[in-house]
Amino acid sequence: MKIVLLICLSLCTADAQTAQDRGKRIIDEALAALGGERFLVMQDRVESGRAYSFYREQLSGLSRATISTRYLPRPNPIVPGALLVRERQSFGKDERSGAVLFMDGNGYEITFRGARPLPSQTVERYQESTLHNIFYILRQRLAEPGFIFDFQSTEVFENQPVEVVAITDGDNRKVTVFFQRSTKLPMRQVFYRRDPQTRERIEEVAIFSKYRDVGGGVQWPFAIQRTRAGEKIFELYSDSVTINQNLADNQFLLPAEMKILKPLK
Repeated sequence: MKIVLLICLSLCTADAQTAQDRGKRIIDEALAALGGERFLVMQDRVESGRAYSFYREQLSGLSRATISTRYLPRPNPIVPGALLVRERQSFGKDERSGAVLFMDGNGYEITFRGARPLPSQTVERYQESTLHNIFYILRQRLAEPGFIFDFQSTEVFENQPVEVVAITDGDNRKVTVFFQRSTKLPMRQVFYRRDPQTRERIEEVAIFSKYRDVGGGVQWPFAIQRTRAGEKIFELYSDSVTINQNLADNQFLLPAEMKILKPLK
Protein backbone atom coordinates (compact mmCIF):
# COMPACT_ATOMS: atom_id res chain seq x y z
CA MET A 1 0.00 0.00 0.00
CA LYS A 2 2.83 2.41 0.90
CA ILE A 3 4.59 1.59 -2.37
CA VAL A 4 1.44 2.35 -4.40
CA LEU A 5 0.99 5.63 -2.53
CA LEU A 6 4.59 6.65 -3.16
CA ILE A 7 4.20 5.87 -6.88
CA CYS A 8 1.03 7.97 -7.06
CA LEU A 9 2.71 10.88 -5.29
CA SER A 10 5.69 10.64 -7.63
CA LEU A 11 3.44 10.69 -10.68
CA CYS A 12 1.53 13.70 -9.37
CA THR A 13 4.78 15.54 -8.71
CA ALA A 14 6.10 14.69 -12.18
CA ASP A 15 2.86 15.95 -13.77
CA ALA A 16 3.09 19.22 -11.81
CA GLN A 17 6.70 19.71 -12.80
CA THR A 18 5.88 18.96 -16.43
CA ALA A 19 3.01 21.46 -16.40
CA GLN A 20 5.26 24.15 -14.92
CA ASP A 21 8.09 23.37 -17.32
CA ARG A 22 5.70 23.62 -20.26
CA GLY A 23 4.21 26.82 -18.87
CA LYS A 24 7.66 28.39 -18.54
CA ARG A 25 8.52 27.33 -22.09
CA ILE A 26 5.38 29.04 -23.42
CA ILE A 27 6.27 32.19 -21.50
CA ASP A 28 9.80 32.17 -22.94
CA GLU A 29 8.40 31.69 -26.46
CA ALA A 30 5.96 34.58 -25.96
CA LEU A 31 8.75 36.88 -24.80
CA ALA A 32 10.83 35.95 -27.85
CA ALA A 33 7.82 36.54 -30.15
CA LEU A 34 7.27 40.00 -28.66
CA GLY A 35 10.84 40.97 -29.50
CA GLY A 36 13.02 39.29 -26.91
CA GLU A 37 15.79 41.54 -25.65
CA ARG A 38 14.45 44.53 -27.62
CA PHE A 39 11.13 44.17 -25.81
CA LEU A 40 12.93 43.96 -22.46
CA VAL A 41 14.83 47.21 -23.06
CA MET A 42 11.79 49.16 -24.31
CA GLN A 43 11.90 52.41 -22.33
CA ASP A 44 8.67 54.13 -23.34
CA ARG A 45 5.69 53.74 -25.64
CA VAL A 46 3.02 55.99 -27.19
CA GLU A 47 -0.27 54.51 -28.43
CA SER A 48 -2.56 56.80 -30.44
CA GLY A 49 -5.94 55.98 -31.89
CA ARG A 50 -9.69 55.76 -31.35
CA ALA A 51 -10.95 54.93 -27.86
CA TYR A 52 -14.48 53.76 -27.08
CA SER A 53 -15.97 53.53 -23.60
CA PHE A 54 -19.12 51.59 -22.74
CA TYR A 55 -21.67 51.53 -19.96
CA ARG A 56 -23.90 48.48 -19.68
CA GLU A 57 -22.83 47.40 -23.18
CA GLN A 58 -23.92 50.74 -24.69
CA LEU A 59 -21.43 53.18 -26.22
CA SER A 60 -20.97 56.03 -23.74
CA GLY A 61 -17.93 57.80 -25.16
CA LEU A 62 -15.77 58.12 -28.27
CA SER A 63 -12.59 60.16 -28.51
CA ARG A 64 -9.10 60.41 -29.83
CA ALA A 65 -6.77 58.82 -27.28
CA THR A 66 -3.04 59.06 -26.67
CA ILE A 67 -1.60 56.76 -24.00
CA SER A 68 2.03 57.37 -23.08
CA THR A 69 3.88 54.85 -20.92
CA ARG A 70 7.32 55.00 -19.34
CA TYR A 71 8.99 52.02 -17.65
CA LEU A 72 11.05 52.76 -14.56
CA PRO A 73 14.35 51.05 -13.68
CA ARG A 74 14.00 47.92 -11.56
CA PRO A 75 15.41 48.44 -8.04
CA ASN A 76 18.26 46.40 -6.64
CA PRO A 77 17.37 44.43 -4.62
CA ILE A 78 14.12 43.52 -6.36
CA VAL A 79 10.91 44.68 -4.67
CA PRO A 80 8.13 42.17 -5.45
CA GLY A 81 4.91 43.81 -6.62
CA ALA A 82 6.47 47.27 -7.05
CA LEU A 83 4.72 49.41 -9.67
CA LEU A 84 7.57 50.42 -11.96
CA VAL A 85 5.71 52.40 -14.59
CA ARG A 86 4.20 55.83 -15.16
CA GLU A 87 1.32 56.42 -17.54
CA ARG A 88 -0.38 59.47 -19.04
CA GLN A 89 -3.75 59.11 -20.75
CA SER A 90 -4.98 61.99 -22.89
CA PHE A 91 -8.35 62.07 -24.62
CA GLY A 92 -9.39 64.51 -27.33
CA LYS A 93 -7.64 66.29 -30.17
CA ASP A 94 -5.59 68.57 -27.93
CA GLU A 95 -3.44 66.47 -25.58
CA ARG A 96 -2.67 69.57 -23.48
CA SER A 97 -6.33 70.26 -22.63
CA GLY A 98 -6.59 67.42 -20.12
CA ALA A 99 -5.14 64.10 -19.06
CA VAL A 100 -5.13 61.36 -16.48
CA LEU A 101 -1.75 60.69 -14.90
CA PHE A 102 -0.69 57.64 -12.89
CA MET A 103 2.64 58.06 -11.15
CA ASP A 104 4.40 56.65 -8.10
CA GLY A 105 1.30 55.10 -6.56
CA ASN A 106 -0.90 58.16 -7.15
CA GLY A 107 -3.38 59.24 -9.80
CA TYR A 108 -4.50 62.68 -10.97
CA GLU A 109 -6.97 64.21 -13.37
CA ILE A 110 -5.22 67.19 -14.95
CA THR A 111 -7.12 70.18 -16.37
CA PHE A 112 -6.46 73.88 -16.77
CA ARG A 113 -7.69 74.30 -13.18
CA GLY A 114 -5.00 72.03 -11.75
CA ALA A 115 -4.47 68.42 -10.72
CA ARG A 116 -7.27 66.65 -8.88
CA PRO A 117 -6.38 63.39 -7.06
CA LEU A 118 -8.29 60.41 -8.38
CA PRO A 119 -10.40 58.31 -6.01
CA SER A 120 -8.33 55.69 -4.19
CA GLN A 121 -10.45 52.88 -5.70
CA THR A 122 -9.56 54.08 -9.21
CA VAL A 123 -5.85 54.13 -8.39
CA GLU A 124 -5.98 50.70 -6.74
CA ARG A 125 -7.84 49.24 -9.72
CA TYR A 126 -5.20 50.66 -12.08
CA GLN A 127 -2.40 49.23 -9.96
CA GLU A 128 -3.94 45.75 -9.79
CA SER A 129 -4.72 45.77 -13.52
CA THR A 130 -1.11 46.72 -14.28
CA LEU A 131 0.40 44.08 -11.98
CA HIS A 132 -1.79 41.43 -13.66
CA ASN A 133 -1.07 42.66 -17.21
CA ILE A 134 0.86 40.07 -19.24
CA PHE A 135 2.96 42.68 -21.08
CA TYR A 136 3.94 44.36 -17.80
CA ILE A 137 4.75 40.99 -16.25
CA LEU A 138 7.02 40.08 -19.16
CA ARG A 139 8.70 43.51 -19.26
CA GLN A 140 9.10 44.26 -15.55
CA ARG A 141 8.31 41.32 -13.25
CA LEU A 142 9.94 38.11 -14.48
CA ALA A 143 12.89 38.50 -12.12
CA GLU A 144 10.65 38.62 -9.04
CA PRO A 145 10.86 35.53 -6.81
CA GLY A 146 7.92 33.20 -6.42
CA PHE A 147 6.42 33.27 -9.91
CA ILE A 148 4.73 30.04 -11.08
CA PHE A 149 3.85 29.41 -14.73
CA ASP A 150 1.40 26.53 -14.87
CA PHE A 151 0.26 25.12 -18.22
CA GLN A 152 -3.50 24.57 -18.13
CA SER A 153 -4.75 23.31 -21.48
CA THR A 154 -4.84 23.61 -25.24
CA GLU A 155 -8.04 25.23 -26.47
CA VAL A 156 -9.59 27.13 -29.39
CA PHE A 157 -10.26 30.86 -28.94
CA GLU A 158 -11.82 32.87 -31.78
CA ASN A 159 -11.08 29.98 -34.16
CA GLN A 160 -7.40 30.00 -33.22
CA PRO A 161 -5.60 27.21 -31.31
CA VAL A 162 -4.22 28.60 -28.06
CA GLU A 163 -2.16 27.39 -25.13
CA VAL A 164 -3.45 28.49 -21.73
CA VAL A 165 -1.05 29.31 -18.89
CA ALA A 166 -1.96 30.33 -15.33
CA ILE A 167 0.60 32.81 -13.95
CA THR A 168 0.79 33.25 -10.17
CA ASP A 169 3.15 35.65 -8.41
CA GLY A 170 4.65 35.46 -4.93
CA ASP A 171 1.71 37.39 -3.44
CA ASN A 172 -0.77 34.93 -4.97
CA ARG A 173 -1.97 37.26 -7.72
CA LYS A 174 -3.14 35.08 -10.59
CA VAL A 175 -3.81 35.81 -14.26
CA THR A 176 -4.69 33.25 -16.92
CA VAL A 177 -3.31 34.00 -20.38
CA PHE A 178 -4.21 32.51 -23.77
CA PHE A 179 -1.24 32.37 -26.19
CA GLN A 180 -1.79 31.73 -29.90
CA ARG A 181 0.00 28.52 -30.80
CA SER A 182 1.33 29.68 -34.18
CA THR A 183 2.55 33.20 -33.30
CA LYS A 184 3.17 32.57 -29.55
CA LEU A 185 1.62 36.00 -28.84
CA PRO A 186 -0.90 36.75 -26.04
CA MET A 187 -4.50 36.82 -27.29
CA ARG A 188 -6.53 36.98 -24.08
CA GLN A 189 -6.03 37.34 -20.35
CA VAL A 190 -8.38 36.86 -17.40
CA PHE A 191 -8.02 37.72 -13.73
CA TYR A 192 -10.36 38.25 -10.79
CA ARG A 193 -10.41 40.94 -8.13
CA ARG A 194 -12.63 41.73 -5.16
CA ASP A 195 -14.89 44.75 -4.99
CA PRO A 196 -13.46 46.73 -2.05
CA GLN A 197 -16.92 47.41 -0.62
CA THR A 198 -19.08 44.38 -1.42
CA ARG A 199 -16.18 41.86 -1.65
CA GLU A 200 -17.89 40.54 -4.77
CA ARG A 201 -15.60 38.62 -7.15
CA ILE A 202 -15.22 40.59 -10.41
CA GLU A 203 -13.86 39.14 -13.65
CA GLU A 204 -11.50 41.37 -15.68
CA VAL A 205 -10.82 40.30 -19.28
CA ALA A 206 -8.58 41.82 -21.96
CA ILE A 207 -8.32 40.70 -25.59
CA PHE A 208 -5.33 41.61 -27.78
CA SER A 209 -5.19 41.45 -31.59
CA LYS A 210 -3.77 43.03 -34.76
CA TYR A 211 -0.14 42.86 -33.72
CA ARG A 212 2.38 44.90 -35.69
CA ASP A 213 6.10 45.56 -35.57
CA VAL A 214 6.56 48.88 -33.77
CA GLY A 215 10.31 49.04 -34.16
CA GLY A 216 13.28 46.68 -34.16
CA GLY A 217 11.13 43.56 -34.12
CA VAL A 218 9.03 44.55 -31.08
CA GLN A 219 5.42 43.40 -31.54
CA TRP A 220 2.47 45.25 -29.98
CA PRO A 221 -1.33 44.82 -30.32
CA PHE A 222 -3.12 47.63 -32.19
CA ALA A 223 -6.53 46.46 -30.96
CA ILE A 224 -7.28 46.05 -27.24
CA GLN A 225 -10.70 45.27 -25.78
CA ARG A 226 -11.61 45.06 -22.09
CA THR A 227 -14.64 43.64 -20.30
CA ARG A 228 -15.57 43.73 -16.64
CA ALA A 229 -18.04 41.29 -15.05
CA GLY A 230 -19.01 40.15 -18.54
CA GLU A 231 -19.75 43.65 -19.88
CA LYS A 232 -17.67 45.52 -22.45
CA ILE A 233 -16.12 48.64 -20.91
CA PHE A 234 -13.31 49.83 -23.23
CA GLU A 235 -11.84 49.42 -26.71
CA LEU A 236 -8.70 50.99 -28.18
CA TYR A 237 -7.87 50.83 -31.89
CA SER A 238 -4.45 52.37 -32.42
CA ASP A 239 -3.47 54.15 -35.62
CA SER A 240 0.14 54.29 -34.49
CA VAL A 241 2.34 52.86 -31.75
CA THR A 242 5.88 54.13 -31.28
CA ILE A 243 8.55 53.11 -28.77
CA ASN A 244 11.75 54.57 -27.34
CA GLN A 245 10.92 58.20 -28.12
CA ASN A 246 12.86 59.66 -25.17
CA LEU A 247 9.69 61.21 -23.82
CA ALA A 248 10.15 64.30 -21.69
CA ASP A 249 9.93 63.98 -17.90
CA ASN A 250 7.24 66.65 -17.68
CA GLN A 251 4.77 64.33 -19.38
CA PHE A 252 4.88 61.97 -16.40
CA LEU A 253 5.37 64.33 -13.46
CA LEU A 254 3.26 67.13 -12.01
CA PRO A 255 4.80 70.58 -12.51
CA ALA A 256 5.97 72.03 -9.22
CA GLU A 257 3.76 75.11 -9.66
CA MET A 258 0.59 73.15 -10.53
CA LYS A 259 -2.28 73.64 -8.12
CA ILE A 260 -3.43 70.47 -6.33
CA LEU A 261 -7.22 70.47 -6.10
CA LYS A 262 -9.35 68.82 -3.43
CA PRO A 263 -10.41 65.23 -4.19
CA LEU A 264 -14.01 64.76 -5.22
CA LYS A 265 -16.22 63.33 -2.49
